[in-house]
Amino acid sequence: MGERAVPLRVLSVAHTAVTRAAGRLRYHPFADDPTLDVDLVVPQRWHQFGRWYDADPANDPGVMLHQLPIRLPKAGPAGWYLHHYPDLAALASRLRPDVIHLWEEPWSVVALQACRLARRLGAALVMEVDQNILKRLPLPFELIRRHVLRETALVMSRSDDSTEVVQACGYVGPVTTIGYGVDQAVFYPGERPSSATIELGYVGRLVQEKGVDDVLAAMAMGPTGIKLTIVGEGPHLPALQAHVARAGLEERVRFHPWTDPGNVGAFLRGLHALVLPTRLTPAVKEQFGRVIIEAQACGTPVIGAATGAIPSVIGKGGWTVPEHDPAALASLFARLIANPSEMDARGKDGMANVSSRFTYSVVARDLADGWKRAAARPTATTVRDRHEFCA
Repeated sequence: MGERAVPLRVLSVAHTAVTRAAGRLRYHPFADDPTLDVDLVVPQRWHQFGRWYDADPANDPGVMLHQLPIRLPKAGPAGWYLHHYPDLAALASRLRPDVIHLWEEPWSVVALQACRLARRLGAALVMEVDQNILKRLPLPFELIRRHVLRETALVMSRSDDSTEVVQACGYVGPVTTIGYGVDQAVFYPGERPSSATIELGYVGRLVQEKGVDDVLAAMAMGPTGIKLTIVGEGPHLPALQAHVARAGLEERVRFHPWTDPGNVGAFLRGLHALVLPTRLTPAVKEQFGRVIIEAQACGTPVIGAATGAIPSVIGKGGWTVPEHDPAALASLFARLIANPSEMDARGKDGMANVSSRFTYSVVARDLADGWKRAAARPTATTVRDRHEFCA
């Protein structure tokens, strides 16, 4: 029997993985992969959506977790894009990774930090990106983005739109796709609702761009056999409540605040369909929509707007309608009331969609394949001037 190859050493940096549910579960399958040695860096504390998150304990299988302090966790209009890790250089020098993988946008200061470390250590730099709207950034962020992308060995992209953004900003290397995963211990199928009334649900932030007003307008103009439960919080809540009152929908629309993932899973299993009617704006274009795959994992099909990544993520597990089009939604509602078996069929298609594309095992496989592909390529600094900076 031949000698086992040395595992590929990967240093992954991801603020999203500060909590287990949001970003760490996708690393767990590496516990059964002897070809990888993965270290994960997360902030000790993270600030997002108006609150602080303390890092979950470091007891995850498949990865060695490092909770490091960060500087500039929130900085005015720049948000979290100025954050960086003062102890990252020392850790990387000790670990000597073959690959540095960054789950951050390429214009962030931490991306520049990782880029410089990758160059100094001779590691391949892998960027995992979500941004799907192309816009010129103010200095120094535009310079950082173009420099980092020139030094990147591989981009892992959340969507075709995200790929177009990095390519428009000068990236010419290989791209692989990477989805989000769904926790199937929390989001799993159950008994389908049997009521004659179609129970719809929305889960997410309550902001105008999410288009929940369009669902209310469709309910007001369409058939009465539709009910809607809205789970979430946000600045648009008072306007939605006022819309419900004006339209006389008080008996058909319910509001509930945020709840824990287990309760969300139970809620999704009790729906006939989830709605995600996001509107395209200059600042908002749905990057993925995790709640889509959470609903589909529960056997619940999804009605989404035909914008951003929504149609691609839904696949055959639901329906897409033109964005900001209540009449199209009302027409679909009438069709589903007349043909309820269609919802059962799309629910099964949604479960198949998750099984083939969005389990944590699939995501871990895609991560591993990307890291190995990047490590096999010459690093950017072997083919470019090491001191070049973008104009």
